[in-house]
Amino acid sequence: MGVFQIILALHIGFGVAALILGPVSMFSRKRRGVHTRAGEFYHWLVLGTCAGAVALSILDWARIWWFLPIGLGSYAFALLGYLAAKRRRSGWVRLHIIGQGGSYIALVTAVLVVNWLPLFGTRGIHSPLAWTLPTVIGSPLIGWAIARWRRNTPAHPGL
Repeated sequence: MGVFQIILALHIGFGVAALILGPVSMFSRKRRGVHTRAGEFYHWLVLGTCAGAVALSILDWARIWWFLPIGLGSYAFALLGYLAAKRRRSGWVRLHIIGQGGSYIALVTAVLVVNWLPLFGTRGIHSPLAWTLPTVIGSPLIGWAIARWRRNTPAHPGL
């Protein structure tokens, strides 16, 4: 097994774990425990997934150059959400939801783009739908989560 295959296996493993763990954190009660532990692991899994994407793009630039921007973008969102929760400055909850939600949208986008060919018969990199569908669906869900938090939080602390 070559370096590319090893990195690809790690990238896929981290990505699958992040895709599973994301909803565990999203749908758990928002307090210390499952939410914070799952969120912490999710952050590190996204970092591993994105580091793998960057390495793979460098190793096979002509074919998967687009792994670089989506990997960096995914992690930028995850880092925003992670640091917002760690630092808890004014507006942190909103930034946390946007960051974690945005990173999850980016992960789903990557999965769709990579798997579009076997699913629909055309290359995902050339499909506007593969690139936009997760954002079109996920962005309103992020807005809904922020609105729900505001409705359920007296005086909106942290927003």
